[in-house]
Amino acid sequence: MQKPLILVTNDDGITAPGIRYLIEIMKELGDVVVVAPDSPQSGKGHAVTLDATMYCDPVPSTNGASREFACSGTPADCVKIAKHEVLNGRMPDLCVSGINHGSNASINVIYSGTMSAAIEAGTEGIPAIGFSLLDPSWNADFSQARNYIKSIAEKVLAEGLPKGTVLNVNIPNLKKEDIKGVMVCRQARSRWIEKFDKRVNPQGRVYYWMTGTFVNQDEGKDTDQWALENGYISVVPVQFDLTAHQNIQQFQQWEF
Repeated sequence: MQKPLILVTNDDGITAPGIRYLIEIMKELGDVVVVAPDSPQSGKGHAVTLDATMYCDPVPSTNGASREFACSGTPADCVKIAKHEVLNGRMPDLCVSGINHGSNASINVIYSGTMSAAIEAGTEGIPAIGFSLLDPSWNADFSQARNYIKSIAEKVLAEGLPKGTVLNVNIPNLKKEDIKGVMVCRQARSRWIEKFDKRVNPQGRVYYWMTGTFVNQDEGKDTDQWALENGYISVVPVQFDLTAHQNIQQFQQWEF
């Protein structure tokens, strides 16, 4: 029997420890092909390359993937070029993105290159999961979540996902024995309060560094933030139809 074909990508770049660890897990489940950015693309959201040439070069495989490619584009670009060029028309059975170094829970999902790669796969009809660990360190330890990541991926391979839905999986930065399990939940209502550090370069030109403070505005115990703060891995089903269906009737009553 033909092994499942698993496309692996991320936004931290093809050399990031998170994606190397994810490849190790996925090769136990199927035939792995990697198409990932050749440099970090964090925070790029669902951007695509329209105003520049794009490269997708084969690179040596270091830990079990059948083929690997470094792409000069964004995470969403990686999925597009994988489907249309690298895989020669064969549809992946699963796309996994990550493991991201840092949280993609709550409002972060809209900024995330990791999740945008998964969402791009979902729009193409490919079951997709984004994995993130709440540790931004380059030397993060991903081992505590290995069995959970494998189990979630196995379940999606076996059951598929509803049309128009991908999974956003976030893992607390805890020891294996301290993780209480998996909680399927909703995205918490939150926001970033931004601040700009204004400076002047030696040539006299003003420039800025953006910083921010994350504020959780949701006290619900059914959210990803609550799950993560209480020792659970959060699994949020994400839909890429952004229509506020519950408000359509209200706006239909307006006179435009």
